[in-house]
Amino acid sequence: DEIDKAHPDTFITLLQALNHGHLTDGQGRKVDFKNTIIILTTNLGTRDIAKAANTGFNLGANNESSYQRMKDQGSSELKQQFRPEFLNRLDDIVMFHPLTREELGGIVDIQVAGVSQRLTDRRITLDVTDSAREWLANTGYDPAYGARPLRRLVQTEVGDQLARMLLAGKVHDGDTVLVDQTGGEHLELSAWASDQIVSDDPSVSVGNVTEDK
Repeated sequence: DEIDKAHPDTFITLLQALNHGHLTDGQGRKVDFKNTIIILTTNLGTRDIAKAANTGFNLGANNESSYQRMKDQGSSELKQQFRPEFLNRLDDIVMFHPLTREELGGIVDIQVAGVSQRLTDRRITLDVTDSAREWLANTGYDPAYGARPLRRLVQTEVGDQLARMLLAGKVHDGDTVLVDQTGGEHLELSAWASDQIVSDDPSVSVGNVTEDK
């Protein structure tokens, strides 16, 4: 992970494995790498992704010209960071597309589902409105860091708030908790007994994370 931050001696070790298919330690013992797949990751090029996003360029999978420019820039940075003899021993270099809005929405659903799973023993249901889902996707995504901040945001805005409500006795077993965004800096959570909820809002689906179809 993040091979660009590795110690220079690491590349000497990798070159032996990539070139000869084995490693030899100081005592002459060999470790066979013939049936091994080595995957290296790097964040080189993320600054350009962030710069393009901040200037309004669409770097989604459907914008091939923007993606090609990003790939060319990433390849240039790889050549500046790594020696040719190392790059020449790599079978392939894969540049991942930036996340699309639809994919971010899917990640939000997965993270919220993780919080919901922890509530099953208490029969507590989370209902997340479309506005809350969209706010989480937009606020939790950083072009330079990807969707990693999204997990922390869901924990802070949903998990931590819900924990405080439970400790304060504002949420009880069998309740339904509505997660909404009404324009403030944070999400708003409110709880009702499930049999008391009557909503005319089509974006609220009792018992589920709502999702645009």
